[in-house]
Amino acid sequence: MLRNVSNVMAGAVMGIMLITPAANAQQASFFDGFDTLSTSRWYVSDGWATGEYRNCTWAAGQVRAVDGVLEVGFAPVPYGERQNSCGTVQTRQAFGHGTFEARLKTPAGSGLNAGFFTYIGPNQGSPHDEIDFEILLRDTSEVQTTTWVNGVSGDGRMGSGQTHDLPYPSDSDFIHLAATWTPEKIDYYVNGEKVRTIDDGFRIPTHPQRIFFSLWGTDTLVDWMGAFEPIEQAVHMEVDWVAYTPLGEECQFPQSILCARTQ
Repeated sequence: MLRNVSNVMAGAVMGIMLITPAANAQQASFFDGFDTLSTSRWYVSDGWATGEYRNCTWAAGQVRAVDGVLEVGFAPVPYGERQNSCGTVQTRQAFGHGTFEARLKTPAGSGLNAGFFTYIGPNQGSPHDEIDFEILLRDTSEVQTTTWVNGVSGDGRMGSGQTHDLPYPSDSDFIHLAATWTPEKIDYYVNGEKVRTIDDGFRIPTHPQRIFFSLWGTDTLVDWMGAFEPIEQAVHMEVDWVAYTPLGEECQFPQSILCARTQ
């Protein structure tokens, strides 16, 4: 989840600017189980901060692949002008209509936000579009979903996404999150169960987006994320795997919600 896009992405895209294809352009499917962190697929942000509301600086040291799991961290380690270090990673490629999914586990902690989302913006030569899953770690029994289209929240404003109960807390076990994006609608899934459909045209992004994971904190967005509770040691969101399947393709790997639909 990225905001203030006129300046937030300047540091993230150094050396990886791209010409954004049409949303209906076909990109290849992929599945990444994070045996390693592929630098040809992933870009890790480092040395800059996004938005005055965040209390951390993006740090490359907070993103790593360990024993087949991607760790995206938040640590009480000052970096730059901020008192904490946090992690975010994005694909180098933008993806069009299709299914985005990941299996992940979060820590817990008031004032922290664990995100799995897609994003594109002005620094990639495109309007600001997003498709979001956000787990506010003050309550790991819930996940929020929303979109942004041309810089405008599909649910009215930042922090106003729709909230869905999780089958168990996201800090207790891995959760499978998936979104299928078509020109007409977006379906959101949690552990294979559909939890939301967005079919209002003004809420549906129209530009291909990169896939992101992030873990960050705030001292100011208290009403939305809760009062920040300082931590003594680093915490991590763990991503078991992530995948993308273009619209129109069937089951590409056994964990996919697309496979469950064909059974």
